[in-house]
Amino acid sequence: MCDRHGEYRVPDFSPDFSRFKPSRRRFLGGTAAALTFAVGPGMTGRAAAATGIRATHGTGFCNLNFFLAEAMQLAKDDGLTIDFVNTPTFSDQVTFLGMGQVDAGVMPYTSFMALYDAGAPVKIVAGGGIEGCVLVAQPGLDSPEKLQGKTLGTFQLDTLEVLPYDWLKKNGVAFKDITVRYMGSTPEAVEAFRAGALDIISTIEPYGTALLTDVKGAVKLSDGTDIYGKGYTDCVLAVRNELIAKNPGAVKALIKGMMKAQALAEGDPQAALNKLVGSYYKTSMHNAQLAMGRQPSVVDARNQTQFILDRTDSVAEMGYIKKKPGRDAIDWTLLEQVIAENPDLYGKLKLKSA
Repeated sequence: MCDRHGEYRVPDFSPDFSRFKPSRRRFLGGTAAALTFAVGPGMTGRAAAATGIRATHGTGFCNLNFFLAEAMQLAKDDGLTIDFVNTPTFSDQVTFLGMGQVDAGVMPYTSFMALYDAGAPVKIVAGGGIEGCVLVAQPGLDSPEKLQGKTLGTFQLDTLEVLPYDWLKKNGVAFKDITVRYMGSTPEAVEAFRAGALDIISTIEPYGTALLTDVKGAVKLSDGTDIYGKGYTDCVLAVRNELIAKNPGAVKALIKGMMKAQALAEGDPQAALNKLVGSYYKTSMHNAQLAMGRQPSVVDARNQTQFILDRTDSVAEMGYIKKKPGRDAIDWTLLEQVIAENPDLYGKLKLKSA
């Protein structure tokens, strides 16, 4: 039986969602932060002045461009100072964007689908990371048939839940035949696996590599490429519609800052890790070096449009959405403008749409 611990249900984010009140616990764990614009005289073509624009993020390498842009303030030349809201749990990250407590966030595309279906006014505007989802089992659990009745640690409404669902389905094991335990955070899930409280974990880089390196005999069941192919997307940059409408320059500044981060990370991976390991990624430098190439952070995700839309089938089968998002849920317009306005920067990127 599928025993769902700590289940998170998406609130109704339709236009009249004032009845949904956040609990005290949700906001005690978060710190107020913003993407703040300081615009000087004669700032032609840069982001318009704005205040209180907030953003949230996940924990994996799919956030690397987002993290590096904040760590090095790579949007500063366009008048943008980047700070983050830290949310206590994964579900808070999703809810913050849906409620409008933040205006942008890097998140799994599956979480975006659920927000969109629930009525949240949001769109995908750029990419986050590709690949990097890892399904790891305890020693000896090296085949699908051995997993029946075992406990999986994952995150609800996440690509890390859809991956095991799709992988088990492909290998003839029903999702209902395993016990699913929803975790509050990546560190919690990783420590539970280390302690033997989980038989299987669906996680992201650098934590997948860390577990395979540190837990003797741990088994890599899938890294997603066996069922999705090379280059599949994991996370996306989602933005609220009102930010796109009222301040497209802010969104463009953020996308450009992330594009600068990608160029720097691809040009000097070690320098990027020196900035991020310890403060943003709680793992060893060795594990981070191994993991970085397994989950590249890629801003230009235009070639993943159909892949993202195709995954709605699994999300619908799992009962998370009633109506599949259409092509209008994804808007690459501002990304394409940034690319057109910065050909030299875009030309430096190694990973991008064909």
